[in-house]
Amino acid sequence: MKKRILAYLAQIDKLLEHPPIAVDYDAEVKKHLVQIGFFMHERLIHLIVTVLFAILSVGVALYCVADPGIPMFLLFGALLVLLVPYIMHYYLLENGVQKMYQQYDELLRRSEEQRKTEAFTEAYGEGDDILR
Repeated sequence: MKKRILAYLAQIDKLLEHPPIAVDYDAEVKKHLVQIGFFMHERLIHLIVTVLFAILSVGVALYCVADPGIPMFLLFGALLVLLVPYIMHYYLLENGVQKMYQQYDELLRRSEEQRKTEAFTEAYGEGDDILR
């Protein structure tokens, strides 16, 4: 998932920095919304898992304080080993989705600008006759 979100963010950044001549921003906005939906779902699932692991870790830590024992300390260590990567992955997903929102806003702005330009061209032509 990490590779996918980073590759997709880079792809959209490249599109925004160096747009092709015939880019259809309306289509790009629709595709981007689908990707945002996928990553938002992934983010929600990882949030739920991360919170459950955190609650379980706190519960085991409290149990270790109340009744110390090696098996419970081992369980607590294992939960921490799993919790840290979950937090890091959730952090990536959260920041990635926030970046996708910014990209969406820029794609939407360009889409509206493109529609206005097309409407103007349709109404007034390319302007070639002005130069003659």
